[in-house]
Amino acid sequence: MKNVAECSSVDEALVLRSLLEDCGIRAYVPDELTVTYRGQAGGIRLQVADEDADAAAKVLEGAKQ
Repeated sequence: MKNVAECSSVDEALVLRSLLEDCGIRAYVPDELTVTYRGQAGGIRLQVADEDADAAAKVLEGAKQ
């Protein structure tokens, strides 16, 4: 698994996960159930399988524009 983004909130991570999954890339938010409050120091990780990392990076880069 590779981290493709570090988000400032669970909500942001879930939106990005939905975007990736809409593009056919399975994504995971391993910190989703362990965050006790918003903006937890260190960020919320968004991960994909190693082989999907390049495609996920392209999708996320396009989402920033």
